[in-house]
Formats: sequence, structure tokens, C-alpha cells
Amino acid sequence: MEVILLERIEKLGQMGDVVNVKTGYARNFLLPNNKALRATEENRSHFDTQRAQLEAENLTQRTEAEAIGKKMDGKTVILVRQAGDAGQLYGSVSARDIAIAITDLGFTVSRGQIILERPIKTIGIHGVRVVLHAEVSVSVNVNVARTQEEAEIQAETGSAVLSMEQQEAAEAARAIAAAAQEVFEEGAVPEEELVDDLDALSSDNDDDVTVEEAAADSKEENTSN
Repeated sequence: MEVILLERIEKLGQMGDVVNVKTGYARNFLLPNNKALRATEENRSHFDTQRAQLEAENLTQRTEAEAIGKKMDGKTVILVRQAGDAGQLYGSVSARDIAIAITDLGFTVSRGQIILERPIKTIGIHGVRVVLHAEVSVSVNVNVARTQEEAEIQAETGSAVLSMEQQEAAEAARAIAAAAQEVFEEGAVPEEELVDDLDALSSDNDDDVTVEEAAADSKEENTSN
């Protein structure tokens, strides 16, 4: 279906452009939200007569969005959720959850303005884009934690709070990878012997990274360099 854009649409076109889009996209999104008109001769003539007014209104809306964006950009919202020791949420954080949290800060946004490729399912600090206008978007930090205290720690460290077991496992995995890289750089020990020599390092490691995987990753990285 051919439509006339009434505002800039990301990856589609600018105001006044006549573009061809899927019928469902036009009927379900562009037309009902007054973002486009069917590209009929009557609508083309109507747009031409209203273009100056539409551009003036768009400029006003963009200016207002820019003013709000300066206040919102870089803000952090905290969402407390239940999660396991590994940081996996019992559920997920949706665009609606984020919109409500941002609104609680004093900014009125809808879930449709939250650009979230997929729901957030782990604790940590996640950068999320918020569209305030067709030409204005800002970034907001979503701090997902089990408690308010953990959220404060994550804000200070910039990383998710893991259980003691997970931290020890991560450190062990890093030690395995470092040892594997060192041996492969020296080129003195075949991969099979390396695996045997590093088994002791991984015996107490509950992380998903195995010695074989760490060795393979290091070998691949060394080869690419």
C-alpha cells in the first residue's frame, strides 16, 4: 500500500515522502496513529495544502521533546525483581514496566515509546532507548536488582551482583582461560596435554565454561591474531 508520511518514520522516510508499505503495517499502525495517509490523489492535494502547518506543528513538538529529552537522558530507574543466584529473573521486565517506572520519575511516556528488542530477563543495568519524537530519542538506564541495596551496589560498580558461588566460578573460568592462552602462546604443549594439565583448575568450577571450551576459545583468539 502506498502512503504519504505525515512525520519522519525511522527506516522508512521523511514527512511528505510517498512510500510503499505492507498493508497490515499501514492499517494497524501508520493510519490509525495519524502517521500517514493513503496516497490517493485527494490526500496528496490535501497534504500539499496542509504541509506548512504540519511542518510548523512538527517543529513545535520536536522542540518540546528536545527540552524533555535533556532532562530525561541518562536517568536511571530501579526495578526490584525476584531472581536466582545466577541473576536470572523469575519472569521478565517489559516495556510497560519501564514506561511506568519512567512515568514515576515525572516523565509521561507510553510503552510504545520504549524500544526494547526483547524483554529483560537478568539483573544488572540495561540501557534502553526511549523515543520522545520521531526525531528525538534518549537513553535511560534500567537498574534491575533483587533489592534496593543491590541496585545501589550495581549503580556503583556498573555490573550485576552475583552470589559468592557465581563470583568464584567466574574467577575460576577466567583463570582457566588465562592459563590456556599463555600455554598456546608459548606453543610448547599440545591441546590434549593442556586439557589434562588444567583439569585441576576446573575441578571446583561450577560455571558453564569447561576447560576444553576455554582452551578452544583461546586457541581461536590466538589464531585470529
